[in-house]
Amino acid sequence: MAENVSTGYVADGGKRMWGPYGTGGLIVQAWTDPNSAAWQKFDAQTAQFGKPTAVWVQVCIGTQGATYDEVKALIANARLHAAPGALIYITGQPQYEPGHTCPLAGADGPQSTDSLARQAAADRTQKVLYAGAFHLKNDELIADGCHANTAGQQSLGWQALRFWG
Repeated sequence: MAENVSTGYVADGGKRMWGPYGTGGLIVQAWTDPNSAAWQKFDAQTAQFGKPTAVWVQVCIGTQGATYDEVKALIANARLHAAPGALIYITGQPQYEPGHTCPLAGADGPQSTDSLARQAAADRTQKVLYAGAFHLKNDELIADGCHANTAGQQSLGWQALRFWG
C-alpha cells in the first residue's frame, strides 16, 4: 500500500519521499526483524540517498493482522535504520468507502491498522506522529479490491502532499 502512495506522491510532484523501491506486499511482520529483506531494501535506498531525517511508517497487514508489539518493533527498526533523531510519522493503510472490505487485510483490517497507528502516536514512549488517514474510493481500486489503480495512486499522492508537502 505504501508503494501506491509513493508512486502517486512522486508522480504528483512530491520531493520529500523516495519513489517505490520494491516493498509491495511487505506487511508489518516483514519489518519486525532489523536484518530482514525489507530493511535491506531500505538500506539500499539510504546508500543511494542518505539516511532520512524523517520516515513514514505505514501499518499494513494481511488477514492475520498485527500486534502492537510488532508495530513497536517496526518503529524501533525505523529508528535504527534512519538518521539519528529522525522524525517518525505513522499511518494505517488506506481507509475505504463504508461497506467496502479489503480481502487481503480482512473485514476490519484497515480500521485495525489505523487504530494501531493512533495507539503508537498516543504512546509517548514511541515518539511518533500520526499523519492522518489515507482514503480510497471504490472506483480507485484494482481488481484485488485493496490496492490503488492509477487514479487511486494519484489521489493517494495528493493526500501525501497535503501531509508532507
